[in-house]
Amino acid sequence: MTLTPPALPPEITVLERGWLSANNYLFTGASGGAALVDSGYCSHSAQTLALVQSALAGAPLARLLNTHLHSDHCGGNAVLQAAWPQLQTLIPPGQAQAVADWDMAALSYAATGQDCPRFGYDATLAPGSTIDLGGRSWQIHAAPGHDPHAVLLFEPRDGLLLSGDALWEHGFGVVFPELEGEDAFAAVGATLELIAQLAPRTVLPGHGPVFGDLPGALARAHRRLQRFTDDPLQHAEHAAKVLLKFKLLQHGQLSEAALQQWAAATPYLDSVRARHFPQHSLQTWLHSLVTALVRSGAAQRLGDGMVSN
Repeated sequence: MTLTPPALPPEITVLERGWLSANNYLFTGASGGAALVDSGYCSHSAQTLALVQSALAGAPLARLLNTHLHSDHCGGNAVLQAAWPQLQTLIPPGQAQAVADWDMAALSYAATGQDCPRFGYDATLAPGSTIDLGGRSWQIHAAPGHDPHAVLLFEPRDGLLLSGDALWEHGFGVVFPELEGEDAFAAVGATLELIAQLAPRTVLPGHGPVFGDLPGALARAHRRLQRFTDDPLQHAEHAAKVLLKFKLLQHGQLSEAALQQWAAATPYLDSVRARHFPQHSLQTWLHSLVTALVRSGAAQRLGDGMVSN
């Protein structure tokens, strides 16, 4: 059964994006000015800017918040900062120094083979504190698992949750620390338990539609987590397919030779292969991943060795 989520307050505008870019949530009506949560991937940054400008109808954007700093959530930051020079940008505190130094390894962009134009920040979203968005007080909570530095935002009066990639209607984001050899599945479970305790009535996820069926979403997420915990190889292969699919979403189509070249320059992929699938060369493993995406309908082969999203 699919439950229709309650209507959102009028000060919240939802810009639901495709999976290459995270959803954007625009808040208006507050004394502190308009605020945007997450900014999408850089290849969509012109569209992000146009959407926000249209929604604001000439008013300025005052604040920009990021639930975490994966490239699909902050790739539009630089364009928005250029459009509104007085924009105040707030990020989770765990990677503040990495942003100040623009350490692309610490920020994961080099490891994932993804792009993110350099941006700055003005303040951090400290867990345990609150922030005003749209005239409402939102609690800031740490949400490790998918990203160890992620935060989520909860508005208790109407039970609204900005969950980032900690919870979607049908799952959660790749557990990236696991790809680096860290034990992070337990952190995913702890964040899911936190969400259950907060008991939001409406969830505004980082990807996919706004939803109201929290018990169903949590049940699906726990089943997914259990599968990954029981079989880490399944999670590793899933993560590799996500990175590959992301690249295809970005470009539309690429030759398998170009994908092989990109994979060779993407440390996450080869480290996952070496840790979990050492019996395969990177070339043969990538070919098997492409074949699996085609078999599932997530990609298709064209002529001349091209692979299309």
